[in-house]
Amino acid sequence: MLLGWPAVDVVGVTTTIDPGGRRAGCVAELLEIAGRTGIPVVAGAEGSLTTPQTAWSVSDGDERYWPRPVRARSSLPGAALDLLARHIEQGATLVAIGPYTNLALLEVARPGSLRGVPVVVMGGWLGPPEPGLPAWGPEMDFNVQCDTRAVEVLAGSGASLTLATLPVTLKAHLRARDLARLRASGPLGELLARQAEIYGADHKMADLGRAYAGLPDDLLNFQYDPVACAVAAGWDRGGVEEMRLRPVLDDAELRFEPAADGSLTRVVVDLDPADFSERWLSAVETAQRD
Repeated sequence: MLLGWPAVDVVGVTTTIDPGGRRAGCVAELLEIAGRTGIPVVAGAEGSLTTPQTAWSVSDGDERYWPRPVRARSSLPGAALDLLARHIEQGATLVAIGPYTNLALLEVARPGSLRGVPVVVMGGWLGPPEPGLPAWGPEMDFNVQCDTRAVEVLAGSGASLTLATLPVTLKAHLRARDLARLRASGPLGELLARQAEIYGADHKMADLGRAYAGLPDDLLNFQYDPVACAVAAGWDRGGVEEMRLRPVLDDAELRFEPAADGSLTRVVVDLDPADFSERWLSAVETAQRD
């Protein structure tokens, strides 16, 4: 989405919860397919600050998802923090579409690094989704629950934080009807269509779609991460409100709650699904024309 968004310059990508740089390898492969090999890619934290466990998605290495084998790309310790720090100094907006471990490590290693920095994250749970959507609670908020300590560090860093919360992103859908347009857009669209179709079948997403009135019957996936990217790029078709929030850890699950002494936080409270879908598809098409 960001590669094809008007007036956005992607200056670097770091990965997190990335043992051996396997996710970084996937990012580099995608950028090569998109013809954007000049964007730096650096593997970041291999594990969580909260637990020593790592998280690995089969789609990151499953050969069905990629037209050719993907090589891992490991990086020197601290390289991801250096990349983040360099571009913060140049005025970059940070977008976190995975656990917030790299951001927390930067703040711990170099206190004050995130103060006043615009940071948009995918994740956060304040309350249940709207009726007609899956009644998922904070336990489904992977980016947060994977590393709750990192969330606490980020929340207390003084960053200019925006949450694209899990319940709201459930309104943004990738659908089977989108596949033909993706495939016609070029090699990047072909890759996304291939991955979406396999993911949807593996996880029985159409069954989920048929089970809830607020979801399409041809559901392939939720567009969690692209929503955060769109908001970071300035898209506001829905609603963003400022609230004072604090993170609350309850039985090892973290959620946010309003608090008078909480940090001032921007929260995505709604979105326009049709407008978002069109923006995303157009961005994928544009990313391959540039």
